[in-house]
Amino acid sequence: DNGRGMDQETADHVFEPFFTTKTTGQGTGLGLATVYGVVSQNRGFVTVASQIGKGTEFRLFFPAHKPIAAPLVPKVAEARPLNGRETILLVEDEEAILKLSRIILEKLGYTVLCAKSPEEALRQAKTAQVGIDLLVTDVIMPEMNGHDLWREINGKQKVRCLFISGYTADIIQNQGILFENVHFLQKPFTVDALAAKVREALAAPVSEEPM
Repeated sequence: DNGRGMDQETADHVFEPFFTTKTTGQGTGLGLATVYGVVSQNRGFVTVASQIGKGTEFRLFFPAHKPIAAPLVPKVAEARPLNGRETILLVEDEEAILKLSRIILEKLGYTVLCAKSPEEALRQAKTAQVGIDLLVTDVIMPEMNGHDLWREINGKQKVRCLFISGYTADIIQNQGILFENVHFLQKPFTVDALAAKVREALAAPVSEEPM
């Protein structure tokens, strides 16, 4: 890009989880830890070069792919995503992801209440005309993290929870935000993965104590 660029100290930290140059309330990070993780999972690596006043260049490297000829086999019919009729409170501060997730869940048959922030989610939980069966929330958000949001709602009405994040579960656990045995789905996710995780979370008993 041709923006204002970064100094070397900032460039040295851009791939670290939870590192951000933004002030409180303006965002939760650069998102580059997620990029680094996805590239690494595919046996690649990322480099960054930046100069103040000249911009920044990221280069993503992946191993070359050599297709292997294979005999044609009949396609096996894929299992249809698991549907449901429950009510879900969906909380995500990235509007594009919020809209896409809502569309997916509604196509699966769920009633979806949407919130762009923890504060809005608390209002939705308080004023909802129907019982909320499942809270699906991003973990890292401004104002309040997803785990604290679940605790707040669960203290007033017992509700199951599915946490989602662009960070891996072990990174978030190391930050003390999530604990073992929680329902977790890493972004980006497929329709089938979201459908399966939602059914898994809905089938679990409601927690009486904060996780």
